[in-house]
Amino acid sequence: MQNDIKQDLQFFNELINDLINDELANPIAKAIPTSELNSKFDLELKSSPAIAEDFKKELKKLVLSTPKSSSKLFFNQLFGGRHSKAILGDLLAVMLNNSMATYKIAGPQVAVEKEIIKQVNKLIGYPEGCGGTFPTGGSMANFMSLVMARDKKDVEIKNKGMQGKLLAYTSENSHYSLSKNTAFAGIGRDNIRYIKSNKVGQIDILDFKKQLENDIANGFVPFYLNATAGTTVLCAFDNLAELSPICKEHNIWLHVDGAFGGTVIFTDKYNHLVKGIELTDSFCFNAHKTLGAPLSTSVIVVKDNRDLYNSFNNDATYLYQTDDENYNLGQTSFECGRRNNALKFWTLWKAIGTNGIGKIVEHEFQLANTARNYVKDNEDYTLYSFDNSLSICFNYKDFDPEDLCTKLYQHNKLMIGFGYFLKQGFVRLVTINGENTNENILNFFKVLEGFVSQNTDIIKRT
Repeated sequence: MQNDIKQDLQFFNELINDLINDELANPIAKAIPTSELNSKFDLELKSSPAIAEDFKKELKKLVLSTPKSSSKLFFNQLFGGRHSKAILGDLLAVMLNNSMATYKIAGPQVAVEKEIIKQVNKLIGYPEGCGGTFPTGGSMANFMSLVMARDKKDVEIKNKGMQGKLLAYTSENSHYSLSKNTAFAGIGRDNIRYIKSNKVGQIDILDFKKQLENDIANGFVPFYLNATAGTTVLCAFDNLAELSPICKEHNIWLHVDGAFGGTVIFTDKYNHLVKGIELTDSFCFNAHKTLGAPLSTSVIVVKDNRDLYNSFNNDATYLYQTDDENYNLGQTSFECGRRNNALKFWTLWKAIGTNGIGKIVEHEFQLANTARNYVKDNEDYTLYSFDNSLSICFNYKDFDPEDLCTKLYQHNKLMIGFGYFLKQGFVRLVTINGENTNENILNFFKVLEGFVSQNTDIIKRT
């Protein structure tokens, strides 16, 4: 087959139209057991090329059989929906195919990324001299913050390696990447302190203070606290205003993992959930989780841009050959050959404005209120979550939540996940598809209840 970009883009348009139409007709792709993958698809890569028509047929079948993460019935993980303006930016980034390492190879796209970083810092109130970058995701953003905190605590670490007994702190409800990141950074998984949470999933302030006092008395060196703006399960927001003074007193870097809920910075109605964010050292959020941007659209900002340079800058004369360091973004990034993940966020933000982004976030909270009120008003449901959360955690009658979610998936009805808090299991509905309506949310419960009524005998009970 020829390498013909115009011809392939025409086929791409055909595929996309088929996908959108199929998504409307069949919002949940048929679940395929892993044991059947090779029999259902011709995935084998051979020495000879595929016949053109066979290639197109197989690719179409593969696309239409993939889970539809933007459909009205996808509530499984912490992303959903698609915004057309962000899609436009991502497609253009693919075609332009710039690396964001230097100004010479990225040109004005560098200014696009710098403008986003500038405006995010302005929104959260960081002072002059702040900075940021686009990491590959929330896990990488958390890793970068940990490395910066480590290097700021001991400037010799990046040259001489670990010395002393450094300790990192996080919530027992924090993202699982913290454990991996401490291993990667040489801190060690055993040198994380998981702080207990209160009844709504926030870091328990008194437990944090007590743990700090005990560790310092035993000769450890606290250096980093990872707080959360929207925990993975309950979407709880840690109290930054109370945590910051404690961190300042003990010279602890305070990072806010806002991968899930951090986009509340765009709305005056809900930005109180991150009150005190201007007092932190770094903050990240994922526009692909709540704003309909394609994966991956992640931002990390830092109060002092020198910390990015301190940890991630490295001389490379073969690379940095023109322009000053402020426009050679590879000097403040973990990666070198980094794709342009900023353009899709810029096209979204430019098209609808800060107020438009805020409306998306507010709409998703309103959808959460609709779901939460439905659960509260129906005696067949038990609610385990709280107001001002994008997660609605519940159980339906006495059905086992894990089995119920699995059966809904296996029978192609809903994609919905389950979670645990304080050893209590429940169904976890996340309302982060901004294209959904109140009717779509109520239809979710209709589908769930209809499925249960017809399949009572096959669903486990608690």
